[in-house]
Amino acid sequence: MSLNIHLQRQHDHLASLEQLLSEERGLLVQGSIDGPELGAVAQRKAALLETLDTFEGRRREALQRLGYDDTPQGDEQAAREAGCLPLWRAIQARARAVAADNRVNGELIELRAANNLRLLNALREQAGNPLYGPDGQPGPRSGRLSSSA
Repeated sequence: MSLNIHLQRQHDHLASLEQLLSEERGLLVQGSIDGPELGAVAQRKAALLETLDTFEGRRREALQRLGYDDTPQGDEQAAREAGCLPLWRAIQARARAVAADNRVNGELIELRAANNLRLLNALREQAGNPLYGPDGQPGPRSGRLSSSA
C-alpha cells in the first residue's frame, strides 16, 4: 500500500475519532448522562484508538524499512518524497485537534466525578454518616471494625 493511501486511511480514522469525541462531549454536557450510551461511545473510542495505533506502528515500520529516520524530520521527508506532504500536515493538525478534544472530554469527566463525589458526600452527611470528619480524614463507616479495637 502506498504511503498516500495509508495516510488517507489514517486521516479518515482521525476524522471518525474527532466526530466520536464530539458525540462523547455532547453526552457529557447533558443534565443526565446516558450511561449505556456513554459506555458504547467509550468502547468505539477505544477501538478507534487501537486502530490508529496500529496504523501509526505500520507507518513507522515501513518508513524505517525504507531508510527514513524515525523522527519528525524523517516523517516529513518521506511524505514530501511520496508527494503527500499536505496530507501528512493535515494528519498532524487533526491529531493535535483530536488530542485537545480528548483533553477537554477528560476534564468534563473529572468535573462530573467531582460533582458526583460532592453529591454523595452531601447525601451521606444528610443520612448521618459523613464521609469525612472535622480533621479531613475519612469518617467512621457503619459496619466496619475499628483497627484500634
